[in-house]
Amino acid sequence: MIIKRDIYLNRLISKKHNGLIKIVTGIRRCGKSYLLFELFHAHLNEVGIKDDQIIEISLDDEANAKYRNPMELGNYIRSRMTDKNREYYVILDEIQHVKEVKNPWLDDPDETIGFVDVLLGLMKMKNADIYVTGSNSKMLSSDIVTQFRDRGDEIRLYPLSFKEFYDAFPDGKDNAWKEYYTYGGLPRIMSLVTHKEKSDYLQNLFKNTYLKDVIDRHKIRNDKQILDDLVNIVSSSVGSLTNPKKLSDTFKSKSGISISSTTIDTYMEYFEEAFIIDLARRYDIKGKKYIGTPLKYYFSDIGLRNARLNFRQQEENHIMENILFTELKTRGYNVDVGVVEYRHIDKNGKDVRTQLEVDFVANDGGKIYYIQSALHIDDEQKRQQEINSILRIPDSFKKIVVIKDDIMPWHDENGILYTGIKEFLLDANAIHR
Repeated sequence: MIIKRDIYLNRLISKKHNGLIKIVTGIRRCGKSYLLFELFHAHLNEVGIKDDQIIEISLDDEANAKYRNPMELGNYIRSRMTDKNREYYVILDEIQHVKEVKNPWLDDPDETIGFVDVLLGLMKMKNADIYVTGSNSKMLSSDIVTQFRDRGDEIRLYPLSFKEFYDAFPDGKDNAWKEYYTYGGLPRIMSLVTHKEKSDYLQNLFKNTYLKDVIDRHKIRNDKQILDDLVNIVSSSVGSLTNPKKLSDTFKSKSGISISSTTIDTYMEYFEEAFIIDLARRYDIKGKKYIGTPLKYYFSDIGLRNARLNFRQQEENHIMENILFTELKTRGYNVDVGVVEYRHIDKNGKDVRTQLEVDFVANDGGKIYYIQSALHIDDEQKRQQEINSILRIPDSFKKIVVIKDDIMPWHDENGILYTGIKEFLLDANAIHR
């Protein structure tokens, strides 16, 4: 099965020969290796690059175990680059498997050589274009980017978007949305058939890979059950405003165990660094400033969230919101939760301040889009309730309401666009209508 990932492929293509190390990051099993070894390799062949110019090494393959020694790795790559007049593409998968070794030319035991030294050395070769991935307990987080400082160019890879999933869905396209919002977009899901197969895969992956990586990376010994319980709490409250203090209180009420908000905050950072979750901060639209807390957490893959809850909490409003958030991130937007504050006189004649929420403020650096996620707008009262916040935004940027129903896109008298969720997800230009 060929799964197109054109957004990421085009990003890779646009970054060729930019003088930086292209670093593909993202949650494990989201398709980083497939993107580089299959799709990008095919592109290189299409533009005339021969296979002997493409140096690919899967460092998690035992057949390549000797290249986990940085000296062997560097020597091998250089031995393949035999013609100074030809371009070479170096693609290294699971770079974290390369170990640090003692510098053989120095007596200092603290002087070591690792993969960073190898890659920085290759960067000095004008005919080398370098691509790496890394995704286990050492390289899950943004550390892989910071180690290269200004020499790295990150491409964040998410699981399959709905369009990628829909285009590869075998048959019965009408079922694609139900499958996607239930099991998510990890590519392996596409080849599994029964609910049990998909459920077992997601639950085992979360427990035995994602959580284990976090535990190993941060050397967590005594709080393994706490991490497990915390993931479940966050899964139950996805898309809800929260903060470490509220999570700490919830933890105590549900488990009877007291965990400080500082510890909760640290563990949530671990999950975020591991690409398991993303956070959206609150942004005061009128005041043009960020509000400290509360904030919202979303899962990088909705299927993982659903599996953590044994598929019991299938509230489509929260699931839709999570999918929309991830879609906007996939398209390259910076995404915040919007807040619109206004003053009014209440029924008791008091002057009060009220804060209204805008689900998403999506910013691409030049344009801003205000987006509301709503299951239905069956009547006028419900519609007015959904648009109350965005009507109070004092600018002319695009305002959109995305609903579950399959409708023809339309604009109201205020210029607000109404569109269905599938239309929005399947057509990247729907946001511009």
